[in-house]
Amino acid sequence: MLIKEEDNWRLVRNPDKGKYCFLISVNEWSIELQEHEFDSLFKLLDTLIDQFMILENQLMDEELINLEFERLPWYAELEGTKNEWSLRIIFESIEQTRSFEMYWPSSISKDLFFEMRKMWESMH
Repeated sequence: MLIKEEDNWRLVRNPDKGKYCFLISVNEWSIELQEHEFDSLFKLLDTLIDQFMILENQLMDEELINLEFERLPWYAELEGTKNEWSLRIIFESIEQTRSFEMYWPSSISKDLFFEMRKMWESMH
């Protein structure tokens, strides 16, 4: 089991759990993901953050940015400034079993994403 926990968020990988072996928890909500869902979410966010980093040096500190990226079954939106940005993520199940929306406030979005990256890299 791999757990990373900070104030207001938690990321867990527990292969013993079975089908839903990943947990993402932010503030007052949490969602369990299958491994392929976690993998596709990470790849989507990685692409979105890479696009942001290309633009980051061109932005003034107070300039607002909004980037959107969709790779079914995921949609993600990054919104904020070059120093603080939030993420809104929507999942529409291909299997029509469940759908959900997540919001990661700017106070945690960077840390949670980079911990996801570490977890993903440790698996691949």
